[in-house]
This record gives sequence, C-alpha cells and structure tokens, in this order.
Amino acid sequence: MKKFMDKDFLLTNKTAARLYHEYAASEPIFDYHCHLIPREIADNRRFDGITEAWLGSNGYGDHYKWRMMRANGVSEAIVTGPDADPYEKFLAWAGTMERLIGNPLYHWTHLELQRYFDIDEPLTTSSAPAIYKAANEKLASDPFFCVSGIMKKFNVYAVGTTDDPIDDLADHKRILDMKDSPAKVLPSFRPDKALNIEQEGFCAYIQKLGNSTGIDIQTAGDVIKALIKRLDFFVSLGCKASDHALTYPPFVMKSDAEVNAIFQRSLEGERLSQEEVDAYKTRVLLALGRAYHDRNIAMQLHLSAIRNVNSRQFAKLGPDTGYDAVHDPAVSFAANLSRFLDELEKTRQTPKTILYSLNQNDYEVLMTVGGGFQGNVPGKIQLGSAWWFCDHKDGMEYQMKSLANIGLLSRFVGMLTDSRSFLSYPRHEYFRRILCNIIGTWVEDGEVNGDFNLLGGIVRDISFGNAQTYFEG
Repeated sequence: MKKFMDKDFLLTNKTAARLYHEYAASEPIFDYHCHLIPREIADNRRFDGITEAWLGSNGYGDHYKWRMMRANGVSEAIVTGPDADPYEKFLAWAGTMERLIGNPLYHWTHLELQRYFDIDEPLTTSSAPAIYKAANEKLASDPFFCVSGIMKKFNVYAVGTTDDPIDDLADHKRILDMKDSPAKVLPSFRPDKALNIEQEGFCAYIQKLGNSTGIDIQTAGDVIKALIKRLDFFVSLGCKASDHALTYPPFVMKSDAEVNAIFQRSLEGERLSQEEVDAYKTRVLLALGRAYHDRNIAMQLHLSAIRNVNSRQFAKLGPDTGYDAVHDPAVSFAANLSRFLDELEKTRQTPKTILYSLNQNDYEVLMTVGGGFQGNVPGKIQLGSAWWFCDHKDGMEYQMKSLANIGLLSRFVGMLTDSRSFLSYPRHEYFRRILCNIIGTWVEDGEVNGDFNLLGGIVRDISFGNAQTYFEG
C-alpha cells in the first residue's frame, strides 16, 4: 500500500515521477482565469483564521465546499450563516472531509494542509482540534501568510481576475503602482450583464454602462460602442482575455434595425422571445469578437452551466453560492458555434478562443468545430481546461485525452483555478501530476517516444509556457 499522498502522489510509474519532479513541479503558475478579489491583493490581506481562509465569511467563500457540507447534512446556519462560530464551521468541514473520499476536494484540502501548513495528518473529526490549533497558530505568526507571501511562495507569475466592464479597476491600478507586486494581476473583460438582455436588471445596468462611458445608449450599436470603449480601458491596464458565461453559443442573424428594435422593446419592459434574445446577443458578441481579434485579446466562452436551480435558496443567498449545475441545452452547439466562428472568419477577425463546457458530452463538438478555424497562432482555438464540476482526476484525464485524440495536447494552455481562494494554488500541482502520469503511462506502455528532452519541454509548456505565450504573445 502506498503512503497517503506522498511525494509521488498520482504518479504511478517512474517516467511520470521524473516528468513531474524534474520538469513540471518548479514551473511558475499562470492562473489565467480566477475570481480573486483584486482589492485583497492590493491590500495584501491576512486571514483571521483557517475557517475564513477555507470556507469564507459573510456569505462569500468556497461554494464547492458549501455544496459538500450541505450534502453531508450540515445546516445552512453553519455553512453560510453570518453568526456561525468559526470553530464549529471548521468541525463541520472536517466531518464532511472524512466522508469525501473520491472527491477532488479531499485531495485539494490535504494538499493545502501539506503545502501551506506542513501538516501531513489526514483531516478527520478526531484530528480536527489539533489541526485547527496548529493552522491558526501558523496563520497568526508566520509573515508569509498574507496574500503577497502566498503568491510568492507558489511562484505565481500572473493571475487573470474577472471584472465587469463598468469597474473602474482602481485596485488594479494600485497593484500596478506597488513597489513589490507579488504577481501580474490582469483584468479580464466579463460583459455578461450587457449581453443578458432577458434578465432582470438589464436596463439598470445599461444605464450604468452609459454613465461610465459618457455615451447616451439608445441602440444596440451604442451598447457595442460603450463596451469597446471600456475594453480599450481594460487593455490599457493589461487585459489579455475576455470571458463570457453562455448557456449555449447563440446565433441568430438579424439586421441592425431589427436588433435595435429588439433593444428598444427591452428598455420599454417588454418580454422578448428566445429568438430575439439570441439575435441581440449574436450582434453584440460578433462585434466584441472582432474587437478582441484586433486587440489580440483571447475570448473565453464558458458553456453548458445552468444557474441557480434552487430558487428559494437563490432568493435567500444570491448567486455563486453552490446552486448551479451541468446543463444539457436543447440547441445545436455545432451549428451555432460553427456559424458564429465562420461569421468572424469572413472578415479574418476570429480571435484566439478558448471553449469550455461544463458538460463533457460537448468536448468533441467544441474541438472539431474549433479545429476548422485554426491557423497562424499555435493552439488558436482551444478546448478549455476541465472546468468546475469536471476538474477532478477523471475529468482532467478525460479532457486531456480527448484533446490529444482530436487536437494538439502539446499546445494546451493548461490549468486554471477558477477560484475565489488564495489557498487554491495546489490545484495546479494536482493538474500537473495528472498530466505527467498520462504522458508517463503512454511512454511506459510504448505508445510515445521516451525522449525526455522533448517530453519535458511539452510538460513545461502545458504547465506554464503555453499560457504565457498564448495570453502575452
């Protein structure tokens, strides 16, 4: 029996171990898509305790863990309640952990205990009191346990935060002015609220967008002008990527006059048909796609998530609290995505594009359609990393093997945390171990040439180099 999560954790053969320890382990981290709060980087935040660092406070935290605690029968008052005792909440997580075998959170939590706190003991109900005490003592006494120290310890080269177009990016400016910034902190352009014409709050948001740009927004074309003005501001502060959360790729072509009429009807409070919603989104997305191409901005499309499935809890807790799920929209991904990319290609303005799906059944569609628009940039159209509910061991293996089967695994831009936690960087280690074990097993089985100079370079590229080139090249 192998030792629990030792130095060769997830590495099942000598080739895999060599690839990881000699080539992957020391590479910097380019966490190009996350949900860290830039203010906490600018303020160099310190955490009050392990509970706050792991589970959050004031309704903001790790909804991955919250879901599992609920599944283990923990009351909502402890999971997200503002008055929950930190120690009681920690004990509830420990009680969940000992029943979480097979879940990536089981591995991630123990990696964080090992890498941050030098604690190798498994977290259980019985070990929780001692671990709680030791972790909190280290948080209080170790000067490394601030945001800057954490990012430097884990050799974080850059992070891509997720930012609304109307954000003034004041905290990004503060970070740029820091004498000893821990990493590059790049704003990512997330214009969902300007696209979601069917959602409550759209009209109020359009008013805010107009105020932030000085544009009197009366038409869909005005929305586009305002968004591109804000995009240029983002680019001036280092933006390298955009991000869009879409249930499916919309594609309905209508004239400018028709789309403007749809926009006006929305401002007047009328209910739109799905075709009208998709026509507006198509018009704005195509304009943004061309703008991204012209500014060398990567376009990220996150697909197949259904949001806030529990309406009662959504009303109580709001979004991003653990009530989303994998979606199976009854729309032709292949037809819509191919027509969308083809429309951009007609003017030779297809941007670098990363296609993520929360539904693994979409992978082959995304890769084969995207493969029809490659060229000039290595890995220009990417299948995104196994995302959210898919970023476990099996999901990462499936995503990378699918990519290898149909595309170029060697050009993959690798792992992202998609996380709100500064303690999540060991997820990159988790990914790199899985990557090295896949390649190492191919070598051991005689399926891949065992040239370590070549394979080691590929491992380093996927771990870091490809992302650096893709986003900054």
